[in-house]
Amino acid sequence: MEFHWFLPTYGDGRNIVSTDRAGRTEEEGLYARVRESDPYYLAQLARAAEQAGFSGVLLPTGFSSEDTFVITAGVAQETRTLEYIVAFRAGLTLPAITAQMTGTLQRATRGRVRLNITTGGSPADQRAYGDFLDHDERYRRTDDFLTVLDLLWRGEPFDHEGSHFRNTVESPVDYGPRPPVYFAGSSDIAKDIAARQADVYLMYGEPPPVIRARVEEMRERAAAYGRTLRFGVFMHVITRETEREAYAEAARHLATMTDEAVAATQRTLKAMDSVGQARVRDLHGGRHGAVGDLLVHPNVWAGIGLVRGGGGTALLGSHAQVAERIEEYADAGLDTLILNGYPALEEAYRVGELVLPRVGGAARRAVPAHAAS
Repeated sequence: MEFHWFLPTYGDGRNIVSTDRAGRTEEEGLYARVRESDPYYLAQLARAAEQAGFSGVLLPTGFSSEDTFVITAGVAQETRTLEYIVAFRAGLTLPAITAQMTGTLQRATRGRVRLNITTGGSPADQRAYGDFLDHDERYRRTDDFLTVLDLLWRGEPFDHEGSHFRNTVESPVDYGPRPPVYFAGSSDIAKDIAARQADVYLMYGEPPPVIRARVEEMRERAAAYGRTLRFGVFMHVITRETEREAYAEAARHLATMTDEAVAATQRTLKAMDSVGQARVRDLHGGRHGAVGDLLVHPNVWAGIGLVRGGGGTALLGSHAQVAERIEEYADAGLDTLILNGYPALEEAYRVGELVLPRVGGAARRAVPAHAAS
């Protein structure tokens, strides 16, 4: 298992919902915007993640986010060993352009780039980009995109005529080492593509027994193609020295989640065609109760999904409890854990210094030596 942190390319802050600097909840804007996604701040956060012992960081993509390739190009110069999981939407650029951009980043970072290929789960977001394909057609395009990308990375001449892309490469280019491909998706078409094309299959943080079943399913799917996969989960984390303190912090977050904010977010999420997002939404069912009412497994809390898209669950508890739950996820078959906290800067240090050294069991070998010392 590898431990990665999160580089919020859309802004950061102490609250999940948007607040002004005095802490008053705004009626509009569902994300904390107190700290803008300034490249200097993101560089500070990347250095913190590296110092705290994380292997890398995930840079999320979206219509309202900073460009992940540009941010990585700048921020990576501020770190020495940190790896960058660069998310981007397949098909919004041509595969050859993506190979060229990735190759340049690989050389600039000395091979520290990984690719998180996304297909897009929000029709509204896709339309804003000028993309009007439906869910399954987007995934068919992603499949074709990955096929061409792999051919380009091989560095050999080829002719390809697929469902969405046509390429004739007579004089191939060396784009450098092929970066690992991270891929998520819960629909049947997405899982089939992952089994054939991905290196790491990513999931949202459902309870460990659910993750175990999904890992087993995907192992079988990959084996049918003569392949093996690694597996990762994205989750938030709310942790303090004691369980009581952690619950108090979760309660503070809940207090900022007004009925209006929850309703607005749920309307947005229901309009999405992402199967994975629907699975996360089912965990909380839109209910807005006490902290304990939103626990879906020991130390797995679904409250964040009330006001946030994407991964809506958090590891919640004392440092020791969170470490124990990480071990349970490792036992379920995970190789990768991507974590986020609010604010990301301070929580990177907290998790790296106070949680990772406590991790044992199957996940122990994943803790970098400088974090476990």
